[in-house]
This record gives sequence, C-alpha cells and structure tokens, in this order.
Amino acid sequence: MEPKFMISEVFSTSWKYTKSQIWVLAGLFIGYFILSSIISLFGMPAQGSMVGKIVVNLISAIIGCIFMLGYFKNMFQTIDGEEPQFSAYGQQSRKIVTYFVASLIMGIAVSIGTILLIVPGIYLALRLQFYSAYIVEEDCGIIESLQKSWKLTEGQVMPLFLLALAMIGIAIVGCILFFVGLFVAAPLIYMMQCYTFRKLNSISTTTEQQ
Repeated sequence: MEPKFMISEVFSTSWKYTKSQIWVLAGLFIGYFILSSIISLFGMPAQGSMVGKIVVNLISAIIGCIFMLGYFKNMFQTIDGEEPQFSAYGQQSRKIVTYFVASLIMGIAVSIGTILLIVPGIYLALRLQFYSAYIVEEDCGIIESLQKSWKLTEGQVMPLFLLALAMIGIAIVGCILFFVGLFVAAPLIYMMQCYTFRKLNSISTTTEQQ
C-alpha cells in the first residue's frame, strides 16, 4: 500500500505550526521538565523505602499523564489555528486512568515484542502509537483507542518507521545543540505525530464515507 503522507510535508507543515506557538509549546515543555526534576530531587529521601518509592513514582506518573494529555490537546489546538490553552490540562485530567492503562497495555505489548527479536516490538509501537491521540481527540476508551490506532496504521508501517527515524534524528540534533535545542525539538516531534494522526484519520474518515 502506498504511503498516505510524505515525511517532508509532515516536517515542513509541523514546523510551521510549531514555530507559530514555539514560546508557549517550548515553555510548557520546559515547565514540565523543571517540575519533574523538582519532584525527583525532593523525592530522593523518600525513595529509601518501598512505600516512599511507590508514592514518588505514582506522583510522577500522574503528573506525566496529565501533562501528556494536555500537551497533545495543545498540539491539536495549534493545528486548528487556536492558541494553546493551559485549561486543557484540567479538562483532559479526567482521562488519566484511561490514558495510564492504555499506555501500560501498549508498554507491555511493546516490551514483549522487543524481547522477541526486537522487530515485533518496533512493529507494535508503530501500529499502536496513536492511541493517545484518539483518547484526546475522540474521547475513546482504553481498548477502543488501541484498536483504532491499529486500524489507522494498517499498510503504513514502513512510512511510519521512516518518520520515526526522522523524529529520532531531530531529537539527536536537539541534544547536540547544547541540549537546549531539545526544548524545540520535542514540541516539533510531538507536532509531527499529531499532524500525521490528523492526516491519516482524515483520509480514513473520507474513505469510510465514500
């Protein structure tokens, strides 16, 4: 099956969107990085016990879930020509359990696949990667979001693999640029994923209506 998107087009369009709100998107990512660092720093004494370690990891996981859900919503807001709203984090927080469990299922599946000669793990990661977008965009449930991502990526594994390599390259460049570049690279990478989801989902919806 032919690719439904071109990497060059995804990159250029995503960069245009990212650049339009770079200070907000980068600022939010930096804020999350600082918050995570503070939690890790102040949580170090508590991690001496099993209970303390569980509490610190649970707090980190909750904050991480809230951030990712809100950040994905910010990306879609930017694509829609809107200014990213901080209120998105509160609105999306009700989906924490759905997102956490779906992420856990995907993580386990990818881990098992990786143990089985790595390739199956990569394949599963590519096929299931849009579950979070479905949770944010269409308020899908745990299994539904994974199923829809699987269906959406059918026949697009190789293009998505090449896109993933491009994203890794962007992340490497961001790290090379005195690490500060990562705060620009990260929003761009997330934007590329969200834009690709929108593009594939739009094509899929159009095809189903015909």
